[in-house]
Amino acid sequence: MKNILLTTLITAGCVNAFAQSKPNKIDDYYRIITIPIPENIKMEIGGMQVLPDGRLATSTRRGEVWMIGNPYLKGDGKPSFHRFASGLHEPLGLYYRGKDFLVSQRGEVTRLEDTDNDGIADVYDSFSRWPLSGNYHQYSYGPVPMPNGEMLVTLNLDWVGRGASQSKWRGWMLKLGQDGKLTPWATGLRSPSGFGSYKGDIFYTENQGDWVGSGRMTHLEKGDFAGNPAGLRWSKEEGSPVKLTPEDVPSTGEPLYDVAKKVPGLKPPAVWFPHTLVGISTSDFKEDVTNGAFGPFTGQMFVGDQGHSIITRVDLEKVNGVWQGTVFPFREGFMSGILRLEWGLDGSMFVGQTSRGWSATGKEEFGIQRLVWTGKMPFEMKTVRSTPDGFEITFTSPIDKKAAAEQDAYKMNSFTYRYHRTYGSPIINTQEVPLKGIIVSEDGLRVRLVVDPATLRKGYIHEIKAEGVKSADGNNLLHATGYYTLNEIAGGQAANASQFTTTVKASTTMDHSGHGAAAPGATAPGTTAANTAASAKRVTEMPASWTNGPDQVVTIGTVPGLKFDISEIQVKAGSKIKVVFNNNDDMLHNLVITKPGAANAVGEAGLNLGLKGTELNYVPKTNDVLFHTNIVEPEKTEAIYFVAPSQAGTYQYVCTFPGHYSLMQGKLKVVK
Repeated sequence: MKNILLTTLITAGCVNAFAQSKPNKIDDYYRIITIPIPENIKMEIGGMQVLPDGRLATSTRRGEVWMIGNPYLKGDGKPSFHRFASGLHEPLGLYYRGKDFLVSQRGEVTRLEDTDNDGIADVYDSFSRWPLSGNYHQYSYGPVPMPNGEMLVTLNLDWVGRGASQSKWRGWMLKLGQDGKLTPWATGLRSPSGFGSYKGDIFYTENQGDWVGSGRMTHLEKGDFAGNPAGLRWSKEEGSPVKLTPEDVPSTGEPLYDVAKKVPGLKPPAVWFPHTLVGISTSDFKEDVTNGAFGPFTGQMFVGDQGHSIITRVDLEKVNGVWQGTVFPFREGFMSGILRLEWGLDGSMFVGQTSRGWSATGKEEFGIQRLVWTGKMPFEMKTVRSTPDGFEITFTSPIDKKAAAEQDAYKMNSFTYRYHRTYGSPIINTQEVPLKGIIVSEDGLRVRLVVDPATLRKGYIHEIKAEGVKSADGNNLLHATGYYTLNEIAGGQAANASQFTTTVKASTTMDHSGHGAAAPGATAPGTTAANTAASAKRVTEMPASWTNGPDQVVTIGTVPGLKFDISEIQVKAGSKIKVVFNNNDDMLHNLVITKPGAANAVGEAGLNLGLKGTELNYVPKTNDVLFHTNIVEPEKTEAIYFVAPSQAGTYQYVCTFPGHYSLMQGKLKVVK
């Protein structure tokens, strides 16, 4: 009997230990439920609205409006689909007003109404119009309601190898009255698919492009200029609250925050979304107004990302009257590119998705999924707040105070991007932010990270890693990194050494690669032409020994949908090859040639380069990489020279720009 009891106790102890050490998974806290869609419906979500009766209304890029019954999959678990309207021109917004719908088309907001109550719209009224150029990039978004009864619409720029405003008000946010009247509000927008109200103020999200070093969220007040000068073409038009002209905007490559000091009206973002580190194409956002039905993040924002098929979380604060805050990773694994978010009546979140022509890491062309909190408390950094000498982190549940007091539990860096007419930007001016002290609160819910105030840089993104922090019950953080955009430094009382739980030994401030910090606007370490040309894996000038030129010239281009225009190339073993890579897409790409079967591993390694990604052109240092170009901007070309491998086989070529590698691959067949 004693042996049985002893065995039982040992077994129970092992089970308990296993349960405590079980990896923390996001699926345990937030589950993704897929709404099944009939095969004959192309549900490429452009707009989405939850109706008071529980139905979900959607507009699609195919020009239709659908009513989805039972989207919560209750009862038999089957939704119903009823087409309400059709024949529209790529509607990318939908707003239900009780008796009717307002839906965006390329050239107007259209009012839809079902006057005979047969479930099909019989009224298609032009509610508000604007001119079109016919350019494929002239997407139109909205309308989005504001708390005061007004509405907002935004108009995407054209793309002609650069952002352009070829018809009136392109690149603008406009207020839309209940009478259909449009009033210009702000400009400098490039691709503004996400916008709306937060705490009564207007915000919009932006995607990387020309004049946009990385994704960002900006607070827009009347007359603001958000950065892309194409829309300033219309600043002298009647009703424009913006006074800048395109000639007023310099392309110096300095950080946007610094340029804004010299250009009145240029508005720095409230939050930067570091490119590839937390997505690549920000989309819709929604404030958590569920009063706890979606977890512990009431009052924060959730932001979709179209390219990376993820949702991030944004925690904002206002310091000295200026919005700023942190973006955290939140949930990945969605089926397609996320464009629209909507709260369900039960506090769950509907996630509307599409990827055709825009591409996404989610493999499906479209989809609707629902994100549901399980009720279990996730262990996360809940908020980050600016202090006079650093940051204070609060957690969703008590921490292991001993682990949280270890100086190796944290690492901080700051960095920013160039503001220039070029597409995107490398990370520049990376600098370590060394800790001076750590203060752990008595209740185990807060940690204050104290630094030398001189190391805090306004306008910079401050990467805060807390990988060594554990919960009181031994769990790791679900997401251990946040990116805080510091526009203003909070006032208040600085900490003194007597308050420190841990005093950290002083260290030399270095940039992320171990070099001294670069001067503002300087090239990031490792990106000079001399350094890159020195690599035998990237030779951009024909070797002098090739007196008769290359044996074979191969030209590879790109096509929409994250694809090379040639999927297979054949070369002779040991031959002299020139590859010309034409990036005729509107996104950044590179071309990396790998050993057989190594493309996915190389792409994954490129994704994991973190802050070093841009300086390495997302090409990881691995023997699996044989030859490569650097990142090539849209409408640009790069040629490389190499000798084909002597061993026959099927090698691969891949774009390792994060989010691209799983789709953008080809075969390089080497034959004897």
